[in-house]
Amino acid sequence: MHTIFEPAHSGRVAPIRMLMLPAAYTAPEDFVREGFAAAVRGRGIDLDLLFAQPALAHLTDHSMVAELHRELILPARALGVAIWLGGISLGGFMALRCAARYPQDLAGLCLFAPYLGSHIMTGEIARARGAHAWEPGETADDDDERQVWRFIKTRDPKAMPIHLGLARGDRFADRHALLAAALPAGDVEWLSGAHDWPTWRRLWENFLDRRFLPQLTHA
Repeated sequence: MHTIFEPAHSGRVAPIRMLMLPAAYTAPEDFVREGFAAAVRGRGIDLDLLFAQPALAHLTDHSMVAELHRELILPARALGVAIWLGGISLGGFMALRCAARYPQDLAGLCLFAPYLGSHIMTGEIARARGAHAWEPGETADDDDERQVWRFIKTRDPKAMPIHLGLARGDRFADRHALLAAALPAGDVEWLSGAHDWPTWRRLWENFLDRRFLPQLTHA
């Protein structure tokens, strides 16, 4: 698995590690180019970043979640750090898949414009008038989309917060609204923008300011 590690400090492990998964047809280098690591360093946040690229195109390859857990999450846990898992678009869907399977290993999720399944799946959620009213029924272990929405419906927000960043002009905004409605309003941010890096960069900077700068203020 291709990764880029951007530590907060050379030679020291930060107490929190953020693992970010990219959108389709993008790579870990794009996070660096778009200033994600620079935004952390510029704010003086004690946060290590790990940008990783599973083979996101193969959504039906169920070994990917186990590989992500084995190669990246378990080693971080062995260091005693808290792990936030994040992703953009298809990377966001992968993060949700991993959280549904290994919720005990994660401190939180950061999702920007996540893929949320086919029109069939999201249409089912919409017809039920939202995830909270939706009944998942029997869910096969290999039904990733249904497993993800079951997780969204049943998760404990106190155990694992989800920070959701969205753009009003995103071509998938109607699907994103279904997830936004299932989360506490304070965990959702809507911006003007589209399904693109300039929007995701602004969402990232706002996420850092909201989730981690208050910790520095009260340290």
